[in-house]
Amino acid sequence: MKKSLLILALAMFSFANAQKGTVLVSGNVGYSSQKSGNSGGQDYNYYNFSPKVGYQYNDNWTVGVESSISNSKSTFTLGDNSSKSFSVGGFIRYSKPIGGFFSVYADLATGYHNADQTYFTGGFNPSTITNKANGFYLGITPALFLNINKGFGLNFNIGGLGYNTLNNTTNNGNDTKSFNFSFGQAVSVGISKNF
Repeated sequence: MKKSLLILALAMFSFANAQKGTVLVSGNVGYSSQKSGNSGGQDYNYYNFSPKVGYQYNDNWTVGVESSISNSKSTFTLGDNSSKSFSVGGFIRYSKPIGGFFSVYADLATGYHNADQTYFTGGFNPSTITNKANGFYLGITPALFLNINKGFGLNFNIGGLGYNTLNNTTNNGNDTKSFNFSFGQAVSVGISKNF
């Protein structure tokens, strides 16, 4: 349980600056691991790092760049499945105070992303197949900021809206387009500091 809470805290941790003429630095770190005790079972490891840097040019608007790197690996008795992805893009944030302790904000982000997947196929002729794809993403994420004391605060997010495309560059897979509506399905809590 303690390990899960530590992982949750790291995944939601961010530093933020929300004053005119300053720099916003934030990021998310996530890690997940699962091990199976069965002889034919599966071991799974996943990590993600998503930094963000922006400039707040007035009291309500921030523009900047963001990126994300993730890696996952599933290990089976007969072979491994792995996935790597990378994205880089820009974002614009609008924030609005709604009281002495609260502010609401929304991030609109877009950019390029790619994915590299390798998976093992079993059966009579086992083999390893690699898929590579690239595309773009577009998303909006609303959140609530609670100012606790002297610029320290908490950020609350309950999902967002997103659209992604991945165009396969190999002959082993299909192009994909996805639309995600996750309001109320995902919850994250972050820590921020205004410098």
